[in-house]
Amino acid sequence: MCADVSRTWLCGGERPSNEQRDLFALAREQIAYNTELLRPGAGFRELTETAFKLPDAFAANRYSVVFHGVGLCDEYPAIYYPEDWQAAGYDGELEANMVLCVESYVGREGGEEGVKLEDQVLITTDGPVTLSNYPFDSRLSD
Repeated sequence: MCADVSRTWLCGGERPSNEQRDLFALAREQIAYNTELLRPGAGFRELTETAFKLPDAFAANRYSVVFHGVGLCDEYPAIYYPEDWQAAGYDGELEANMVLCVESYVGREGGEEGVKLEDQVLITTDGPVTLSNYPFDSRLSD
C-alpha cells in the first residue's frame, strides 16, 4: 500500500495574509479542476492539454508533474505540463481502478511563499473518488 498526500499548513496563531489565502485558493482550484478530468479512457496527452493552466506568474515554479500514479510502480504514469511534454511525455490512457495523485505547487516567481497540495484519487467508471481524507488547513480558506 502506498499513500502520497501533501498539505500546507500555516504555523503559529496568526491570521493568514491575503497572499497566503490567494496562493492556497489557487492551489485548491487547480486540484479540484484537475481531479474532475480523471476518467477511464482519458489519454495522457489529453490530460496534459486540458489540465488547469497556472497563471504566468506561477508557471516557473510549478510542480514537476500535473498527475502521477501511485501503486506497485510509484510514479507511473507521470503526466506532465504542456511545456514539458516534448521532453518527457508519453502516450497512454487511464483505466478504471488506477490511482493517481493530483499535484499542485503554487508560488510566484520571485515570491517568498508557496503552497503545495496533493490528493490521491481513484479512477472509477462513475467518476473520480478522492481517497485522501486529511483536511486542508481551514485557516487558509477563510
